[in-house]
Amino acid sequence: QVQLVESGGGLVQAGGSLRLSCTASGSIFTVNAMGWYRQAPGNQREFVARIRSGGSTNYADSVKGRFTTSRDNAKNTVYLQMNSLKTEDTAVYYCNLFQLGREYWGQGTQVTVSS
Repeated sequence: QVQLVESGGGLVQAGGSLRLSCTASGSIFTVNAMGWYRQAPGNQREFVARIRSGGSTNYADSVKGRFTTSRDNAKNTVYLQMNSLKTEDTAVYYCNLFQLGREYWGQGTQVTVSS
């Protein structure tokens, strides 16, 4: 059984910053990918960022240069540092873990960016 618990969401003004965290527990293997997706009201869930256990990263074009993902393998924790936030970044952010061909999701954390 795998559980993902996110934290760090909240309300911030445009131009501000937030840092999200996600800790995985349970049967976590050393080779995996952890990442972030988001879903705004009326929209489909979309990819934001991903970091593999070796450290390689991918980002959606919409967040490149503003968001940075990192991880602490010893703590099974992934982070998403979000800078220069825009109102269009408002969404529920979900943590994602992919390992051994299976995918796991956190419960989501709300990020609201006000103008």
